[in-house]
Amino acid sequence: MNTIIKVGCLIGFICAVTTPVFAGEQKIMLMLGGKFCEAYLGDVEAALTKLSGVKGVDLKSMKGHAVVTLDGEKVKANQLAAAVNGVKGDGWHCTGQVMK
Repeated sequence: MNTIIKVGCLIGFICAVTTPVFAGEQKIMLMLGGKFCEAYLGDVEAALTKLSGVKGVDLKSMKGHAVVTLDGEKVKANQLAAAVNGVKGDGWHCTGQVMK
């Protein structure tokens, strides 16, 4: 049974949608930002899929966001944000914030 948990947010706070799909499996949405980040979504996807427990990355459903399907037992939301924040190039960087 799919359950959607929505937590309201205020401007300036991180917002999230977490959707448990199967036992131990969930979807986390990250808001992407940073200069030229949209041009390097392949690097963002690669950084996320390298994490143990990430089962899939959807960068097309919502512009400027990554929807990550993961095994919540193996990887935590803050690790996803750290992976995106590690995507850097010459004069640009990507940022990832977990939507709560």
